[in-house]
Amino acid sequence: MPLWPVYTGTSAPHDGIAQLPPPPPWRAFDGGPVLDPPDASADHSAVSPDRVHRAETYRATEETVQLVNAALYLRRPLLVTGPPGTGKSSLVYAVARELRLGPVLRWNITSRSTLHDGLYQYDPLSRLYAARQRAAHHDRPEPPGEASDESGIEHHLRLGPLGTALLPYGRPRALLIDEIDKSDLDLPNDLLNVLEEGQYQIPELVRAARLTPDGTARVLADGTDERVPVVRGHVRCRAFPFVVLTSNGEREFPPAFLRRCVTLHLRRPDDRHLADIVRAHLGEPDAYAQELIGRFLERTSAGDLATDQLLNAIYLARTSDLGTETLDQLAERLMPHLGQSTQTDVF
Repeated sequence: MPLWPVYTGTSAPHDGIAQLPPPPPWRAFDGGPVLDPPDASADHSAVSPDRVHRAETYRATEETVQLVNAALYLRRPLLVTGPPGTGKSSLVYAVARELRLGPVLRWNITSRSTLHDGLYQYDPLSRLYAARQRAAHHDRPEPPGEASDESGIEHHLRLGPLGTALLPYGRPRALLIDEIDKSDLDLPNDLLNVLEEGQYQIPELVRAARLTPDGTARVLADGTDERVPVVRGHVRCRAFPFVVLTSNGEREFPPAFLRRCVTLHLRRPDDRHLADIVRAHLGEPDAYAQELIGRFLERTSAGDLATDQLLNAIYLARTSDLGTETLDQLAERLMPHLGQSTQTDVF
């Protein structure tokens, strides 16, 4: 029977993803050959202590749980907006951990990011250098156009995070496209077709496929040294990945892009949610921590603050022997409104 919610927000890992119902007919994909998901420890950066901690301590609201499940059921990207410090990028790590989706693939967006960067990187110069080295070793130039030369393309090509997420894995991979609002104006529109179709082509491998017996190249996937098969330069997903795009609200997105996403807006946590967050990270909040939570909420009403500013202040209060007056002054410095210039006087 289908399971709702698949993602519960309790952080306890389980295999509920296997009970996800079939996709809507317009979101069904049939890529192959089917790949086994990588081991959770396959990508060393994805299992770094900070990312593991974020996954274990994330506290989801009821709205977050509902919309994550909507994205999973509908096989749609989840666009997560909200002020800085509300846990937008941490969400994908929590979902991947609970649903055992393997290492999170991450694509950090800048103003120079292009769709090509997310799909794959090909280095023709390294291939040219390798060909010259090979020719020098054999003391003769390698005839252009031979299959051995063309097949060398796969050794100089690596899939990007988006390109890897769209491989035909048997269960969804988790992909974070972080700060999509920092991108060039064209990137959201460029993503439309790939996210809608769940597939893409690698032209270099399409050309090389004509010169190989079965048209299969084995290329490196993002984040590991694992090689995966790509048949005739075409990649098509089987289980649509769990894609989280984050935005700090620095720009608006085209309607065509928005209608293809499930949108979640994260709000500032209230006192109860803040206490849960502190408890998850640092244990039961004591009296001084409760006081800092109250002060944090008061300051939030006058400007943007990030939850990790509060966590920093509570951590220092617990691990130092400073007096209350000094701690109060330090907390003021650790919780300035975002965008506010820092003071230079010392205490």
